[in-house]
Amino acid sequence: MATRQTGDVVLDVHGISLSFGGVKALSDVTFDVKEHEIRAIIGPNGAGKSSMLNCINGVYQPQQGSISLRGRTFHQMNSRQVAEMGVARTFQSLALFKGMSVLDNLMTGRNLKMRTNLLQQAIRWGAAEREETAQRIVVERIIDFLEIQPYRKTPVGRLPYGLQKRVDLGRALAMEPQVLLLDEPMAGMNVEEKQDMSRFILDVNDEFGTTIVLIEHDMGVVMDISDRIVVLDYGKKIGDGAPDEVRSNPEVISAYLGTVH
Repeated sequence: MATRQTGDVVLDVHGISLSFGGVKALSDVTFDVKEHEIRAIIGPNGAGKSSMLNCINGVYQPQQGSISLRGRTFHQMNSRQVAEMGVARTFQSLALFKGMSVLDNLMTGRNLKMRTNLLQQAIRWGAAEREETAQRIVVERIIDFLEIQPYRKTPVGRLPYGLQKRVDLGRALAMEPQVLLLDEPMAGMNVEEKQDMSRFILDVNDEFGTTIVLIEHDMGVVMDISDRIVVLDYGKKIGDGAPDEVRSNPEVISAYLGTVH
């Protein structure tokens, strides 16, 4: 993997602890993400990976710790407010509108960019029509970028799973995020689909300059495309560093990598 030029810290996660009743999902987890970086979060099932993403994008409110984006700290923010700050998210289980076309699904990702109200959008007249035309141009570029032009008017529910995951990525990209959170973007994919998705993730990072935080179980993919990796086990951080450092960390091998290889 070619070394990417990363910048200053864009996302700072400090001392995050999250509990559900008496169950600790995360315990004093600290790490940062640098601008233009691909940062992976790995660990066994139940390690707290998705809980961490849910804290970052406002789905969960941690009991302790802080999360800052470009020096601005999240204080009791919901998902929409975090999205408005520039954080987009894909989910492990697809949450697409299956009866809507690929184009219309991606247009929903432009909702935060809309300035006209729902009534104006419904009648598509004047400013609303001009705004929709402008937003559609952005979406069409993403469709071209993700090579899904032949399916732009196809209902998403009719597409193969791998293409649906690509549409999910496209909808997140339509938000023009500074930080993109990917929750197992290659889960359930075959080898060819994983190769395609890996290529698109690298291209998003390279061409759009998007900073990416990635949860993924395929260690080959993680080691190939990540700049740095943070490792969780039972809600605690047990490793953090470049792929080679993590690969050779005895605690990580014992907790996770050894069970895979």
